[in-house]
Amino acid sequence: MSNAQQRIDTLVKSNDVLLFMKGNASFPQCGFSGRAIQILKACGVEPKAITTVNVLEDAEIRAGIKDYSNWPTIPQLYVKGEFVGGSDIMMEMYENGELQQMLTGQA
Repeated sequence: MSNAQQRIDTLVKSNDVLLFMKGNASFPQCGFSGRAIQILKACGVEPKAITTVNVLEDAEIRAGIKDYSNWPTIPQLYVKGEFVGGSDIMMEMYENGELQQMLTGQA
C-alpha cells in the first residue's frame, strides 16, 4: 500500500463522516462538492461533524482516492468507514431516505 493509500485508509477508518472533495465545507470549489455538502446538511449532519479532505491541496490524495475506492470521480463520501459514493448517489440515497438512515445509524 502506498503512502497516500495508507493516509487515505487512516482517514476513512478514523472519521464517521468523511468527504473527499474539491475545496472545503465552507468554500466548495466545484458544483458537485457543493451539492454533496448541501445534501449532508439537509440530512441534519452538523457541519462540525463532517471531516473534509480538499483533494486540490494534495495531488497524491487526489489520485490515490480514485484507486482506493475504485471510483473515478470526486466528491466521495465515506460513512463509518464505508464508501457511499459521489454526489449523484448521495442525492439518490437522500431522496429515498437511505442516506439519513445511514448517517443517524437507524435502520
